Amino acid sequence: MDDFVQWAIEMVQSVDPVLRTVLAGIAVMLETSVLIGLIVPGDTVVLVASIGVASWTEGIILGITVIVGALIGESIGFWLGHWVGPHIRTSWLGRRIGEDHWMRAERYVLRRGGVAIFLSRFLPVLHSLVPLTVGMSGYAYRRFIAWTLPACVLWTAIYVGVAATAAGNYDELSARVHNAGYIFVAIIVALLLAVVIGKKVLHRIEARHMAHDADAESAQERPHTEP
Repeated sequence: MDDFVQWAIEMVQSVDPVLRTVLAGIAVMLETSVLIGLIVPGDTVVLVASIGVASWTEGIILGITVIVGALIGESIGFWLGHWVGPHIRTSWLGRRIGEDHWMRAERYVLRRGGVAIFLSRFLPVLHSLVPLTVGMSGYAYRRFIAWTLPACVLWTAIYVGVAATAAGNYDELSARVHNAGYIFVAIIVALLLAVVIGKKVLHRIEARHMAHDADAESAQERPHTEP
């Protein structure tokens, strides 16, 4: 296992750092825009790119690139929702997603406002639908960015920080600990499990705000107020 992990890290590091960084930024941009996030595994690409980080400078540049990519993707989703949101919702792709998902995202934004924008970055499906839904709602772009920026920073810190730190310390760990490869794999698996469990717990906590109940229906009838 030690040899395999060392080989995997070296293989990723053999890819040009600029290319790795650009690919990670593009992947996370696509993940958060135009519903491509339902297909593109941006978090996986960011994790792999983070494993190849060889210095603090590379890590910081990668983190900034991922944040910028996420903000661009979120902004594309917002403005598409603002300009052509209803057409996307009634398009073939919008129908494939399902009206239930659209209504859930709409209710969530109406009931939670800025909090929904922040938390949606960590919720499956909603992280692609909420920017479009917010754009359709008439929500101010500057307020949208104010809520989504800290979410993008936190998301990036978790993914890039943990993976890059684990890979960066692997040489030292392998020199001191036998079977360090298993420890490295355990760290990555623990990160992925924590993310999955965290998303499920967060989704369960927020589910009451997405439920189709009388409060949600009345909230749709009331004019939306800025948080």
